Amino acid sequence: MRRIVRPRSALLAGLVVLTLAPGLAHAVGEEDRRPYDSKLVRLAEILGAVHYLRGVCGENDGLVWHEHMRQLIENEGTSAYRRALLTRSFNSGYRSYSRTYSSCTASAKTAVQRFITEGAALAEGLARTAR
Repeated sequence: MRRIVRPRSALLAGLVVLTLAPGLAHAVGEEDRRPYDSKLVRLAEILGAVHYLRGVCGENDGLVWHEHMRQLIENEGTSAYRRALLTRSFNSGYRSYSRTYSSCTASAKTAVQRFITEGAALAEGLARTAR
């Protein structure tokens, strides 16, 4: 029997692999840019948006997304530049949606589901890169 993976579970699973596989981070002293940075930046932005939107919709897991972001920075923020880049992206995602949604609407719930699906795909792709 094939197990069906829900997008939220897939995103969390991919993030777990990323936090356990800091092999994506290169040695100190190498160029700060990585070929997968655009994906990491987008993932950070998604985490910020989901962190905000889940809170506005009354879910009690908002800190889960913040913690995943902290772990992502811990593993990928190998320089001040990279930490700032990831933090700025997370904050941008959070702020963008805090300006758009002051309450939980059907549109906000749809946005969360779309972000979780996109984030899961990004996290899975990045995790495959780390293996």
